Amino acid sequence: MRQATAPNTAHRAAELGARSGMIGLTMITTAFLQYSGKGPMRDEETLLQQGLGRLGIPVRYYTIKRIHRRQLPLGADTFIAGDMDAMHGAMGQLGIAVPPPDDYPEALNEFLGRRVWNSTLTDVERGLEIGSMPAVFVKPAERRKYFTGAVCYSERDIAALGNVSRRQRVWCSQVVQWVTEYRIYVIEDRVVSIGHYDGDASMALDMNVVEAAVAAYRGSGTAPAAYGIDFGVLVNGVTALVEANDGYALGAYGIGADLYTELVMRRWDELLAAAMP
Repeated sequence: MRQATAPNTAHRAAELGARSGMIGLTMITTAFLQYSGKGPMRDEETLLQQGLGRLGIPVRYYTIKRIHRRQLPLGADTFIAGDMDAMHGAMGQLGIAVPPPDDYPEALNEFLGRRVWNSTLTDVERGLEIGSMPAVFVKPAERRKYFTGAVCYSERDIAALGNVSRRQRVWCSQVVQWVTEYRIYVIEDRVVSIGHYDGDASMALDMNVVEAAVAAYRGSGTAPAAYGIDFGVLVNGVTALVEANDGYALGAYGIGADLYTELVMRRWDELLAAAMP
């Protein structure tokens, strides 16, 4: 069974990405990056600033207030990047339908390594209260950031979530122990980089599992053009899917500026193409 450490795989993928170049993005004339103007810029925007600079694309900066006021001249020839709130605002301005969260794609069920199901906070709270449900990891299924995902041991943990609608649909996951976790960066069917973000960095992923999952996701026809997909190693040694992440507002862990820029721009190009006549 072939295994690869993140540095070796990332190096190989970086060479492939460098040879491939940017695809379908030659019409972008201006890029907008979110920055408040105070303090350091986020790592993601810093990488994009570097990557866009090497592509010769002029960069302008904006605040979330300007997004809410629709003050940016967005169009088919512009690229924009920022946090999820900013990106959803930009999509609303351009008539782009916000992609529904797909943290656990159906095509990847076999790679979960644990039970994952969809429910409501009402059902979870009731199950914990009467003892029919063991401890469970819960996170929003439809509205990202509605509350922070957490392990709930009793109904009191649900109450601690605050003023959250009990009709809220949630993802529930069997509680497991992760030894290590990585983010896999994918453009089309290419693994272009791997970044470690939690746990034991000396523990390698089984890349046969990762590459099989990427192929299955692509083959299902439901994968975005560019995305991140988190994999980890469970305490029993199994490489399993943590969650999938869309590429339009993606955290950067150990990925180079050029590849990160290519990935985020490729996903934005796909979203624009679906909305623009």
